[in-house]
Parts: sequence; structure tokens; C-alpha cells
Amino acid sequence: MYGDIKLFAGSGCPELAQRIAEYMKIPLSPWDIIQFPNENILVRLHGSVRGQDVYIIQSHTRPVHRNIMEMLIAIDCLNRDSAGRITIVSPFMAYSQSDKKDQPRIPITARLLADMIEVAGADRWITVDLHSGQIQGFYKIPGDSLTAMHLLADYFKEKRLDAVVVTPDLGYAKRGRNYAEELNLPLAFVEKRRIGNESRREALTLIGDVTGRDVIIVDDLADTAGSIQQAVKLVKEHGAKDVYVAFVHPVLSDPATERLRSLPIREIVTTDTLPIPPEKRLPNMTVLSVAGLLGEVIKRTHEGRSVGELFNE
Repeated sequence: MYGDIKLFAGSGCPELAQRIAEYMKIPLSPWDIIQFPNENILVRLHGSVRGQDVYIIQSHTRPVHRNIMEMLIAIDCLNRDSAGRITIVSPFMAYSQSDKKDQPRIPITARLLADMIEVAGADRWITVDLHSGQIQGFYKIPGDSLTAMHLLADYFKEKRLDAVVVTPDLGYAKRGRNYAEELNLPLAFVEKRRIGNESRREALTLIGDVTGRDVIIVDDLADTAGSIQQAVKLVKEHGAKDVYVAFVHPVLSDPATERLRSLPIREIVTTDTLPIPPEKRLPNMTVLSVAGLLGEVIKRTHEGRSVGELFNE
């Protein structure tokens, strides 16, 4: 149905885009991304994409709004050059935590972002570990919400730990259960309860037993790392031995790095869905690449083959 694959790297994750290109043995297509003194953005292709199967690799890293706008302008640019199909490959989607109206007078920004991507002219989307599954329903165009759980789980399988999988809150309990089943390990949960009207004060309870066991705390992302900090302290208070922390998206907003640095964590395992600046890379941090996963999904999307087969689905 479509011509050759064309891969374009946005400004949000150029290193990951290069790894995907190397995995697929396809060079990144050249274009110019220009920001003018007034902060307007221009995207200019070096060659025609007429009839081609185009993939824009763009993670919504800092500066978030510039990278979102760059992505939307790139979609419009490719549309106007008559690309056969345009797929957004966004390893990390911004605003994925703004997925419902849980307070009066607030927006549902994840839905707004989906609408903007569609209006710009994208035909498909691919992302990794959405914060909330219902965001998939915000899109009228088809897409693939992948998980890096298997990548992280395979890493821990090689360690053969006598461990307990712990989720830092009950909201991640279902995915935590998937980790525990994949690793064939028991599961425990951190329960949070608000105290009075102080929204930032929380009483923590551990549901499960970690005494004398290693612990693997799993989450989809680390933003300020406040939940991870509380979970690490709680499991240590309950007699845990070595603590490992695993999360997919290293958002690492301040003061996340200092919090993680100060905690008694044996190893932090994450992925390259977002670039990690050198000053935020800790000595005990291991970064796994999702390039192979995304490259394989791009291949299967282009060839019209099942993506679920990758996960035995």
C-alpha cells in the first residue's frame, strides 16, 4: 500500500532515533528544524516523501511544549508533501497524567493532545507505557500502546533475586501484578491515605511481607521521585534487604535526582524513552534501550504484521 520506510528524528530523542535506525538498518532521513529568534519553528524536508511510509520519532521531553509543537508542524509538513502514511512514534507522551476530570474546572489535556495530533494529519501513533490505558480511547486513528515491562523483567530475571515486587501505590497494582507474574515473585503494595485536608501529607501502609527479602519497586515513570522515596523508606522500615527500583520513563524533574541519590537503592533500572542528561545519570543507574522494541514494531506496522505476536498475544 505504501512506499519505502522513511524515518525522521525529532529534537526530543535524537540518540534513540539513531539507535532505532541502526536496528532497522535504515538511515534517518534528513530535514531541517529551524527555530527563529521569535521562537517560531520551521521544518523543511531535504527530499520528497510522496507516497512513502513515514515515521516521526519524537519524545515529549524538555522543552515539552516546543517538542510537541515541532511534532505537529512536522506532521503538517509531511502531509503537504503527500506522504503516503504518517506515524508518530512518541516513546513518552506528555500530559498522560491529565486523563480525566477529577477536579472541578480543569481540562483533560491528554484528549486535547490526541485531537491536535489527528488534526495535524497523523494516520497512526506508537507509544510506550501510557500512564493510563484509557488514553488509547481518545484517538480516532489507530495506534499501538507498547510496554517495556518485558524488557525490564528480562533484565531482572538474569539476576535471580529472592525478591518481592512492590508497587509504590495501589494505582499501579495491576501492572505490578504483571511484573510479579513475569518474574514468578510475590507482590506487595504501598497504600497511601491522605491525612485531613493536607493533600501532600500521606500515611503509608505496606500490604505484604518483605522481611529479609530483596525488593523491586516498579512504576511507569519517575517524575519528582516522591512516591519512590516514600516506598523505599517504607520497605526498609519493614525489614527489606537490597532495594532495586525500576521505571520506564526517566522524567526526573527536580528534585528527583537528589532524592534518588540519597536513598539506599542498590540499582536503578530505567529506559531511554527520554534522554537523561549527564548530570542526572547516577552511578547505580542502568539504562536499557527500547530501540529494538520500537524498531520491530515499525517493521511490523509497515509490513502489516501482528504486533501482539511480540508479546505472545
